[in-house]
Amino acid sequence: MENEVYKLPELPYQYNALAPHISEKQLTIHHQKHHQAYVNGANALAQALAAARQNNAGYDAKAVAKELSFQLSGHILHSLFWQNLRPNPKSEKNDPGNKLLQMINRQFKSFDRFRQEFSLLASSAEGSGWAALAIDSRTKKLILLQIEKHNVNLIPEAKILLVLDVFEHAYYLDYQNDRAKFIAAFWHLVDWGEANRRLNAALL
Repeated sequence: MENEVYKLPELPYQYNALAPHISEKQLTIHHQKHHQAYVNGANALAQALAAARQNNAGYDAKAVAKELSFQLSGHILHSLFWQNLRPNPKSEKNDPGNKLLQMINRQFKSFDRFRQEFSLLASSAEGSGWAALAIDSRTKKLILLQIEKHNVNLIPEAKILLVLDVFEHAYYLDYQNDRAKFIAAFWHLVDWGEANRRLNAALL
């Protein structure tokens, strides 16, 4: 797109790298079609705003702000999601280790309890949305978020460490309407190293 502001990031792995948990076809469509659509939407709005200002023209500020929030949040969350995943996990256990595991155990009492709470948020999201583990930049405490659409129920200044897309477009080719099975598969793919890097950056 000419004069684009936002770009679709390349995946840090091949499209077939997350199989059998996420198939090559599912991942390709999710990344190239759905994520690209949010990038295109954000760019179109940015260009329309620039044109309106250049031409000293009016526009529906409320509608544009709401739509930009949706499209740009979709782009950002998907970008975080791809980086949260890794191929070929070293073990079925696949826990965070390091500082993040210590914080999880302290606040949630156990890693298993954390997984249960996160999975419940993901499975109970109404319609389209996300589940996320974040850190409150003010209290330095971990918090769980259930994000509706891409931009509802976000907490300002909360830094996302781990996020799971539970829009149907994320799993329907592989799991049809069995969201719970997709959530279970997600735990085999989590890149806890990336989550720990985000935690360390947030604690600086």
